[in-house]
Amino acid sequence: MEVEILADADAAAKRGASIIAADARQAASLRGRFNVAFSGGKAPWIMLRALADEDVPWDKVQVFQVDERVAPSGDPDRNVTHLRQSLLEHAPLRLDQIHAMPVELPELEGAVGQYEQTLQELCGEPPALDLAHLGLGPDGHTASLVPGDPVLQVMDRDVASTGVYMGRRRMTLTYPMLNRSRRILWLVTGADKAAALKKLRDGDTSIPAGRIARDNAVLLAERPSVG
Repeated sequence: MEVEILADADAAAKRGASIIAADARQAASLRGRFNVAFSGGKAPWIMLRALADEDVPWDKVQVFQVDERVAPSGDPDRNVTHLRQSLLEHAPLRLDQIHAMPVELPELEGAVGQYEQTLQELCGEPPALDLAHLGLGPDGHTASLVPGDPVLQVMDRDVASTGVYMGRRRMTLTYPMLNRSRRILWLVTGADKAAALKKLRDGDTSIPAGRIARDNAVLLAERPSVG
């Protein structure tokens, strides 16, 4: 894992944008497409807005979600609401290039299967992302892979549903899907992440984030989160 410590959240977000743009150019040149998945959070939205100012082959980009809260379309709790605002309002990206997890469907397990099919159609078989952006919770969770949830044991699916976490069930990419990514980009901000960040850097598998592949991972952290 490569580790870069930046002065603050804005600096980390902008560095993340530059890495994503470089990977997008490379993937578009090699494979004609850049498949990327984003997590939610305040710092990622800063990163996405910064990405709009980078040299990105936008017509070759396909955007996926790492995870999503089960909530109606347009709900402010939905990650995709902010994802669309951050990208569609600032970058020359079409709405159909953003593939939302269909958590508003009445049958969640059917929605999981539908998103798996979308990934297979656009990312190969087995599907592999060019880049997966991940965050880190104070409890060591990443994506919606949270401590104690049965989803941590799912190894035969690329997408799964979770139990209730902070008031909402979730849909999330699983370890097998995330660990096939050509690049993992961690963006960690906030002083409350210091303990979890140390475990992540040490490869401590006692936290969910510690089970993510490290070989092609880059960790961007703001200095206050280092502790």
